[in-house]
Amino acid sequence: MSNTLDLKGIIPPVVTLLNRDKTIDEPAMKQHINELIESGVDGLFFLGTGGEFAQVPIHLRKQTAEIAVRETAGRVPVLIGTGTAGYEETKELSLHAQHAGADALVIINPYYWNVSEDHLFSYYQSLADSVTLPIVLYNFPGATGQDLTPDFTVRLASGIPSIIGIKETVDEAGHIREMIIKTKEVRPEFKVFSGFDDHLLNTLTLGGDGAISAGVNFAPELQVGIYNAYLQKDFETAVHLHRKLAYIPLMYKLDTPFVNVIKEAMLIRGKAIQPHVFGPGETLTDKTRGELKDLLAKAGLLSSAVR
Repeated sequence: MSNTLDLKGIIPPVVTLLNRDKTIDEPAMKQHINELIESGVDGLFFLGTGGEFAQVPIHLRKQTAEIAVRETAGRVPVLIGTGTAGYEETKELSLHAQHAGADALVIINPYYWNVSEDHLFSYYQSLADSVTLPIVLYNFPGATGQDLTPDFTVRLASGIPSIIGIKETVDEAGHIREMIIKTKEVRPEFKVFSGFDDHLLNTLTLGGDGAISAGVNFAPELQVGIYNAYLQKDFETAVHLHRKLAYIPLMYKLDTPFVNVIKEAMLIRGKAIQPHVFGPGETLTDKTRGELKDLLAKAGLLSSAVR
């Protein structure tokens, strides 16, 4: 079982860049992948929430996974999100990601149903038995309607060795704290990543391993800077950058789904992309775009020329 992957640090959930006709903009994807790697990230996660996984048709999910592995070319670990609302498609996408050459899978718990813990354990056990790749759990109760509690995650971590970590997309430091303490008591090597940008620093101070959060797409210098400063015990710099990072969750509140905000922020900061998103999202209005510029400026992420 290939479960020894040592994930850590900053692993952005990469946006899925599109042409106007909702095909994959492969040249823009390649450029973005290379720019993220050059910015110092520690891995790349494709087809998460920031990658619009729930809206991307399955054939495009497979194409994105193939582009991701091919362009990254082993420079950093590639994680592919393969979760769906049900088992069969999740297994299909997981086997495809493995065949494509991914380094790990990120699998959100099934949404729509509130699944019993016994069924949920069997779900992950069956997926783990079907692939040889390590699996990172994806806990996003605000979207799925069901929390992967620390106690249940301990059960998964204890019973399924190929489950190596969790992405904690919860806006509660207490939940993250308990997740770190309880999982690392049974498996010290188990990885806990914050899913919201502004929980990176407290996750690190509590003994967690980094962040898998979307703001890195347009402001990698903040989270990469915080992580590196923390490792170097330069806490003054870490706190300074953390206060800038605090504006990013305010940006996400400008619209729902907020992937359009991420893409527009990339565009405003000079990325050569198109801001198209899959439905039910739409591109930002001029008014909201202006509000986004104001927040980017407050976070120190705009030059005076762009303002």
